[in-house]
Amino acid sequence: MIRHISIRDFAIIENTSVDFHDGLNMITGETGAGKSIVIEAVSLALGSRADTAFVRSGKDKARIQMVAEHDGEEYIITREISAAGKNTCRINDEIVTLGTLNALCKKLADIHGQYDHQSLLNPDYHINLVDLYQKESIEKAKEAVCLLFENYSDLRSKLKDLLVQASKDKREQDFMAYELQELQSAQLRLGEDDELEEEISLLQNSEKIYESLAGAYHMGSDAEGSALSIMKRITDMLADTATYSQELADLYNRASDVYYEFEDICSTARDCRDRAVFDPETLDSCIGRIEVINKLKTKHNMNIEELLDYQEKLAERLSHIENLDETRDKLERELDSCSKALTIACDRLTEARKSAAEELEKLITSELAQLNFNDANFSIEFKKSEHFSAEGNDIVEFLISTNRGEPLKPLSKIASGGEMSRIMLAFKKIIGDYDEIPTMIFDEIDSGISGIAASVVGRKLAEIAENHQIICITHLPQIAAYGQHNYKIEKHSDDTMTYTTVTALSENQKIDEIARLLGGTNITDTTLASAKELVEASR
Repeated sequence: MIRHISIRDFAIIENTSVDFHDGLNMITGETGAGKSIVIEAVSLALGSRADTAFVRSGKDKARIQMVAEHDGEEYIITREISAAGKNTCRINDEIVTLGTLNALCKKLADIHGQYDHQSLLNPDYHINLVDLYQKESIEKAKEAVCLLFENYSDLRSKLKDLLVQASKDKREQDFMAYELQELQSAQLRLGEDDELEEEISLLQNSEKIYESLAGAYHMGSDAEGSALSIMKRITDMLADTATYSQELADLYNRASDVYYEFEDICSTARDCRDRAVFDPETLDSCIGRIEVINKLKTKHNMNIEELLDYQEKLAERLSHIENLDETRDKLERELDSCSKALTIACDRLTEARKSAAEELEKLITSELAQLNFNDANFSIEFKKSEHFSAEGNDIVEFLISTNRGEPLKPLSKIASGGEMSRIMLAFKKIIGDYDEIPTMIFDEIDSGISGIAASVVGRKLAEIAENHQIICITHLPQIAAYGQHNYKIEKHSDDTMTYTTVTALSENQKIDEIARLLGGTNITDTTLASAKELVEASR
């Protein structure tokens, strides 16, 4: 519910404020006085896009502040637009993003301009209005469709990707099989190349290695006066002194350790010498093997670990290709099952929509009759789309016949502008009770109507105002007469500037304003009497 709006330096408005009330708030004024500018300011406070062109000439910024209530909480909404293009949004003095402001304001008010009825001419919008009616039952059916559609889309995507990849893999199957056979035949082993390099190095230097090991063993252990025999004598001498002090005992132990370690070195040198035999066949085999490995490494630009991983992936891909038909058949079965379940869910959603549409047809037809469409016939047509969506597969379109004997046709082919305004009002009367938006704002919804039709629209606005706050701009006296709270917008000029003000009208001022709408500047006793009659008739 909008309680107050304050507008400063916005277009031709220098500084004005308006207190709005429950029920029907009616705004009138001369053409060009700035009625729509007030609605623009309200729209801006409710989260519409800012435009620096609205900053009053010669001012740095425009400022709109609105006080609104929702679910028992009060919100102070502030929008500021600077001439330099900076835009600031605040809720309760806290800076917020435009998205946050929009999220709140969508719950506060709904603005309908004089061209908003164009949405009724778009069949894509019709299904939304049906879904809004009996929202709870339809939403449950829509949720079931949405979940199944997500699964259905996922399966379709997987099947499509599978077939695309399969086509590509089929072309590459022979080549992958050749590469896999080549790698499997090589029987690669992790770290094998390093082992082969070491063995080749040993085999190629076996003669030098043999001579060095043989000489070392001979001097260390085999020859007369070898290092090992000398170390043995030294150890025995130290053993004779070990009992005299701890220091000498430690010295003996160290010498003993060195002796036994050197003895082991000599033994190992002998064993290595015995194995260091030149074997040309083994060398040729190792060189041939390392060439095979290096060739594969160079060909694929990979090390052995990467080649083994690539081999495993090739095997998996080929296995996948070989099992493609089975995988495809499984996906197709799952997709078919999901499609059937989705069809059933869509049919249930259609049933829920048709149930709502049947009631909606009766209510809209009744509302149209009250809006002076005495011979109107309204129908909601259902067709099935060839494709599923998260919203089901219904195509919904509103059909109407406004004259007796005429066939039902789409709204766009039947209704005039004035008729569309009344038709939209019929929808707002019905749907407005279900969309939970407390405030409706109408900007010259009366465009294209006059006379009896205008009085009917005024009465319908008053009916809607029983359950909603209505803020309506009008230029018709028949509609203005229904206002529970009337305001007049006036434009004044001095030597340099133009100013717009909004004034709340008393009951007598309301009658004077309606008389002005009836008779223009020349207000007579007759027009005043007519204005009073209109006001009395509206009660």
